[in-house]
Amino acid sequence: MQISVILAHPDPASFNHAIAQVAIAAITANGHTVFFHDLYSEKFDPLLNPNEIAKNVELPPAIKQHCDEIAAADGIVIVHPNWWGQPPAMLKGWVDRVIRPGVAYEFLECDKGEGIPKGLLKARAALVFNTSNTETQREKYFFGDPLGIIWKNCIFGLCGVAGFHRRMFNVIVTSSDTERKNWLNSVQLDIDRFFPREPAAMI
Repeated sequence: MQISVILAHPDPASFNHAIAQVAIAAITANGHTVFFHDLYSEKFDPLLNPNEIAKNVELPPAIKQHCDEIAAADGIVIVHPNWWGQPPAMLKGWVDRVIRPGVAYEFLECDKGEGIPKGLLKARAALVFNTSNTETQREKYFFGDPLGIIWKNCIFGLCGVAGFHRRMFNVIVTSSDTERKNWLNSVQLDIDRFFPREPAAMI
């Protein structure tokens, strides 16, 4: 399988980077190919150019690479912090430019303006790993878990990805080394569950 891993955190020493490293190592150990992008390190441009909005336009080479990879991916892993109940602006810009019509979804010919799309992504599962300094109960019951809604319903559900799993690690600011080690172990287990080792080829 080909797995796309997208990381969005500006600090290379962050726990988000540790999550991504464990995920990549687990995916590779299971015999899969990884498309990895550290958006901040690569200085990804999150600004959507109006010339890119139409479906069948020629895209900048960097954006076309991202689109080709996400379209080919059998699985997707997203790693980012919870900032104000949203992904970082860098990652939101990636969604705007890469999760685009003709790549991730299309509108049906019978559509009369109601905007009901057909998902085009072939990925069978998407995993989202988030970090937060808000307790889970408060996030769900006070804020309504906006990140869960965004990723599951507004993005991956719309784009045809049936399998979805999200794990929030919190509270980061007060977490111990033991907690972080256990959290990273859970990342490994999630990867093994959704993207298990490829069976040995028959001879």
